[in-house]
Amino acid sequence: MNTMLRKSVLGIAGLAFTGGIFAGPVAAHADARPVEGKPAAVATVQGAQSHIDLNDEQLANAKAIIAATKKAGLPERAAVISIATSLQESKLENLGHLGDANDHDSLGLFQQRPSSGWGTPEQITNPEYATLAFEKGLKQVDGWDKMPLTEAAQTVQVSAYPDAYAQWEQQATDVVHQHWNS
Repeated sequence: MNTMLRKSVLGIAGLAFTGGIFAGPVAAHADARPVEGKPAAVATVQGAQSHIDLNDEQLANAKAIIAATKKAGLPERAAVISIATSLQESKLENLGHLGDANDHDSLGLFQQRPSSGWGTPEQITNPEYATLAFEKGLKQVDGWDKMPLTEAAQTVQVSAYPDAYAQWEQQATDVVHQHWNS
């Protein structure tokens, strides 16, 4: 890739990154609506929602995220953000190395990278470890529990697609609501 094109692409990515971190997603707020039974200040569904049918493995991974969240002493909202993030990053599949389809060295439920300090490949493909690592980052975000899900997730993940997490909020909320007390 020539230098000028590369700088343009990186510049656009930088603008998208800055918009996601500092300004927050704008379009996602246009269709915000309260989640039934949750205070509007901490639980609004943002924009159009996606849904996938979960197989046994995906459901087991969602339950592992919930268990790790409880172990960390965090509230249901942390589990919702964690599951929505995993739905976006891996569709709740504990992904190993995907060869040419791999995004750098991203692995596991949250597509965490050993080269970015998330842990060893063995650690970040362990659902409990990966969840606790993600939630450790989440706890370092001031006001994470009061901000839109996509903003909280993006601040931890620093994705090239900062608004993408919002589409999974309703399904993540439903999964947590169904399995939190089971």
